[in-house]
Amino acid sequence: MIKTDIIIIGAGPVGLFAVFEAGLMKLKCHLIDATPEVGGQLTEIYPKKPIYDIPGYPTILAGELINNLMEQASPFKPGFTLGERAEKINKQVDGNFIVTTNEGTKHQAPVIMIAGGLGSFEPRKPKIDVLHKFEKKGVEFMVKDPEAFIGKKIFISGGGDSALDWAIYFAENNDISVGLVHRSESFRAHKDSVEKVAKLQKEGKIDFYTNAEVIDLKGDEDLTMIEIKQKDQPNIKVKVDVWLPLFGLSPKLGPITNWGLAIEKNAIKVDNTLDYQSNIPGIFAIGDVNTYPGKLKLILCGFHEATLAVQKAYKIINPDKRFTLKYTTVQGIQGFE
Repeated sequence: MIKTDIIIIGAGPVGLFAVFEAGLMKLKCHLIDATPEVGGQLTEIYPKKPIYDIPGYPTILAGELINNLMEQASPFKPGFTLGERAEKINKQVDGNFIVTTNEGTKHQAPVIMIAGGLGSFEPRKPKIDVLHKFEKKGVEFMVKDPEAFIGKKIFISGGGDSALDWAIYFAENNDISVGLVHRSESFRAHKDSVEKVAKLQKEGKIDFYTNAEVIDLKGDEDLTMIEIKQKDQPNIKVKVDVWLPLFGLSPKLGPITNWGLAIEKNAIKVDNTLDYQSNIPGIFAIGDVNTYPGKLKLILCGFHEATLAVQKAYKIINPDKRFTLKYTTVQGIQGFE
């Protein structure tokens, strides 16, 4: 049994900042996350993309922000259970909660903070019978390390911002032309991106297929060829090293929906007038996973929510103690030994 003051479900930016705020109040935290790394969406989906609305940082890469938050939390020695999904929550007669993961790991604390973002993300996969055979063997649903793709023949499917952004990136940074396949002639991406793709096509850096879709994959162990179906034209087969079907990600709350929490529009309802506590006393929801009147799904709003939630958590954990807020400019950062 892992015992702590606050169990944080979700090790994204808001969960990591909650560790810092709790540490200032001498509260220990343990984080649970279904992914094998900390960072949530910022690590899983767009580690190399810049973020522009973090106070004090005109621009910062998503992965760099996570590194900074980890450094900020490190004096308070958080514990981590990574690669395991929080499956069950049970409240004990003494007021403590027991959180059990899908691997059977048990955690105990008087307070839970759910910082699960939009939930777990699952890629929208095309319906191709042999797709599973080539996953991680030439078929990738997101780009974590762009450098790993340089020098390879890449084909991308999709018509949204992510598909066009990566097509442009690889066209500008790869010596080999990039293929882009889209099912129609209209796009969901920004106009500037569409115009840039057209320009790169004229320069011979992007091979563009509209009114088309990938319908089959070939290869022994690894992917070596894709088959493209085009409207009013014969199918073509193209040699590739990597195929990126970027049709977006579908967020799912998963086991959270079974915990007795009030859910509205795929998010946890909280009391934003006080402390972002859910309908179950002692369970808070902070960041993109919660909802309330006027809610904005921004990282900086999640930081604010975490700060107020920790104040109430202290009162739950230490009902007979009074905490006087002191500025860090006065008291400094006093970590745990």
